[in-house]
Amino acid sequence: MTRDNQSWALAGVLLLAAVMCLFPDVLPAAAQQESLGTTANNPGNNWLDMGYIAAALAVGLACIASAFAVARIGSAGIGAMSEKPELTGRVLIFLGLAEGIAIYGLIIAIMILNKL
Repeated sequence: MTRDNQSWALAGVLLLAAVMCLFPDVLPAAAQQESLGTTANNPGNNWLDMGYIAAALAVGLACIASAFAVARIGSAGIGAMSEKPELTGRVLIFLGLAEGIAIYGLIIAIMILNKL
């Protein structure tokens, strides 16, 4: 398995674990709603569930994108700093900008959860 395939597999496993941690009782709740008489005309609180899924996707995808950006910039930055040590400040700025992607995802998720 190549390094890129390993990183995609790890990202998929982490995303699945995050979804399972955020929604531990999704399947039993769906079975319980069917037994309570929830029909297609009365879907219950699907919008609420969609809000939670949207918040989880906002954080998860932003963190995955940020991780890839930090990995690429970090490895290139270490290579550049090995040749020119005075580039340390610039590399740290670029790493901070890449990490900001995850913070933006968290802010969007908080905004989504405040609307629920």
